[in-house]
Amino acid sequence: MTQDLDQLTHALLDAARKAGAEAADAIAVTDTSVSIDVRGGALEQADRSEGTDIGLRVLIGQRQANVSSSDTRPETLAMMAERAVAMAKEAPEDPYIGLADPSQLARDWDMDALEMADPTAEPDPAVLQDDACRAEAAALAIEGVSQVQSASAAYGRRRIHLAASNGFSGGYARTDRSTSCVAIAGTGTEMERDYDGDMRIFQSDLRSPEDIGETAARRTIERMNPRKPKTGSYPVLFDERIAASLIGHLLAAINGSAIARGSSWLRDAMGEQVLPKGFDLIEDPLRPRATGSRPFDAEGLPTQRRAVVSDGMLTGWTLDLATARKLGLQSTGNAARGTSAPPSPATWNMALTQGDKTRAELLRDMGTGLLVTSMIGSTINPNTGDYSRGAAGFWVENGEAQYPVNECTIAGNLRSMLKSVQPANDARPYLSRVVPSLLVKGLTLAGD
Repeated sequence: MTQDLDQLTHALLDAARKAGAEAADAIAVTDTSVSIDVRGGALEQADRSEGTDIGLRVLIGQRQANVSSSDTRPETLAMMAERAVAMAKEAPEDPYIGLADPSQLARDWDMDALEMADPTAEPDPAVLQDDACRAEAAALAIEGVSQVQSASAAYGRRRIHLAASNGFSGGYARTDRSTSCVAIAGTGTEMERDYDGDMRIFQSDLRSPEDIGETAARRTIERMNPRKPKTGSYPVLFDERIAASLIGHLLAAINGSAIARGSSWLRDAMGEQVLPKGFDLIEDPLRPRATGSRPFDAEGLPTQRRAVVSDGMLTGWTLDLATARKLGLQSTGNAARGTSAPPSPATWNMALTQGDKTRAELLRDMGTGLLVTSMIGSTINPNTGDYSRGAAGFWVENGEAQYPVNECTIAGNLRSMLKSVQPANDARPYLSRVVPSLLVKGLTLAGD
């Protein structure tokens, strides 16, 4: 797909002006993806998609409307603009919407420094199939694995361009390459499964298929013959694979949309302690080779490194222009959008301060409790922070994992949970959310 996205977004803006829009912004996205699934060493499914999506937002006074399409013909652009203007005229007024002032816009960004796209060629489908087959074979080679539910390899490349009537125009490209494997052990009602996978921007950074398949298999075997844990109050160690979900609840609670609605358990917590003293939660959208990196947000504002939490204290909300205006603050450069909706706040790359102990050392410290390696379902009260989730993992006694457990529920309150977290030092630095295993004491377990 070689269509010039810069020209396409400016053609949308021209169509919007002709249709009567007072202001407008347009986004165009070209996406190419290839995925290969194998089973039994043979190709099971191959998918390739390639297309362009466009979105147009028009503003008339304090009214706005958004339209999108995958048809980029000139007559379609004109029709989109006319419909958007007609919709905007009927939309309710919103005093907080509006494009950025030209003085706020990003300029002179360095795309090369961010390393968001791998310059090497798209892999041949045969290479992807070979990776998937190698992962599957490695999993099946582990004694006790009865089958591989899925083994996959994929590649994607996306180009994005944003333009607005305030003078902003900019774009960038992203790539990703991934391999994954899901292994199954046992038969009938005694079956267990687990997974492993890796996704990187640069293909050369990807872990080997053998490592991924073997890890998925080992995790599956370890889950065989689970029991229910004891009911009571115990420390819980959230494995690094799922610990980021706890930080995700914090990030959702400080999202400007939730704060502006007053529907957040952290709505009055600005300047208060939300994590243990001495710990920071840093957002860095300019980190090289990270999937959340970007030089500007979806409203053309420059992105920047910021401390969401500093020394355990909450320093600010995550804001786009509209939520910032509603709260009487400045945008943090965190607007995100697709083609079919206007901007809304979102976070980029996050990193939590790591501890000085390994996961094994935290297990020894906890004595008796639960090591959680997977979770299912979620009941989170957005107003109070009450937390309840189904979990599976391993029962720990005398500081060591004794046997696998499942069919249990973990309950607590996020305010007290996050204030008492104790981090390990095992976070993977290349992920968008760099969060280590987290130990939380005094949670309620519902099991036997």
